[in-house]
Amino acid sequence: MVHQQRSAARLSPSSDTEDIVTLLAPRLSYFAGVARTEHVTRAAQEMQVPQSTLSRAMVRLEQDLGVDLFARRGRTVSLTPAGRTFLGSVERALAEIERAADEVRADADPATGKVAFGFLHTMGAETVPGLLHAFRADHPRVRFTLVQNYGEAMIERLRSGELDLCLTSPVPDAPDLVARRLDEQKLRLVVPADHRLATRRRVRLAEAAEETFVTLEPGYGLRRITDDLCQQAGFRPRIAFEGEEAETLRGLVAAGLGVALLPPPAVPRPGVAELTVTSPRAAREIGVAWLDGHPDTPPVAAFKKFLLARKGNLLP
Repeated sequence: MVHQQRSAARLSPSSDTEDIVTLLAPRLSYFAGVARTEHVTRAAQEMQVPQSTLSRAMVRLEQDLGVDLFARRGRTVSLTPAGRTFLGSVERALAEIERAADEVRADADPATGKVAFGFLHTMGAETVPGLLHAFRADHPRVRFTLVQNYGEAMIERLRSGELDLCLTSPVPDAPDLVARRLDEQKLRLVVPADHRLATRRRVRLAEAAEETFVTLEPGYGLRRITDDLCQQAGFRPRIAFEGEEAETLRGLVAAGLGVALLPPPAVPRPGVAELTVTSPRAAREIGVAWLDGHPDTPPVAAFKKFLLARKGNLLP
């Protein structure tokens, strides 16, 4: 039987894709069931829907497409060439939907689900590995997607739904976010080992007013803190180099290319001296943030509870 174009099609070739999907999607699984059994009554029994409902759905599907999908012989049906072509695509689409459903169910599983967690580059060497090790002592099979980035970029990824939680600094203050302060990290003035201040243990930041600074790029939280602290000390820093990673800046300092305000290193770096800043108070707050009103899966809720319980004891 050669398929025929129906004259009363509900959709024209110029119909919007969104309109086509809205009309067709609810009936695709019905179509696949009838095509598989080639019998309307048997398909209705397998799918546990009334036969009349299934028959009407198939007629409406053909009307919406404007194409005969079945050749009918009583309650027995067979696919037309157009029906066979359509079935291949429908089966692939339904399989993809099933795969996606399995994936999101797996991600939400309390024992084996997934957490998308963002954190600052400076937390990657010690802080985050230690946190994950401690958390997985009680949740050994929870999986993580880890994202290292600077604060503003992570906040945007929170808003887009790419991240569940992030550790960041400064602690954000925005109406669409929930943020909790967890800890505080002292910042040090890092100078070359042969610098005039290198023999000192403590220093006022104003004593570095004439120095050349190396800093993170604009947009990084630590850059904003550096600019603010220098302003409080009464000067605007002269910046020679801008980078994306704190340990790279430490290397630049060791090479004699400037001084920097940095958090403590995971491992002591030769070639530099790290001085306590006595004035102004040089520290950055570390906090956890998430999107307000965003529902948590069980593994995300468990990890969020774990982080909040580490308040005051987050950093190694």
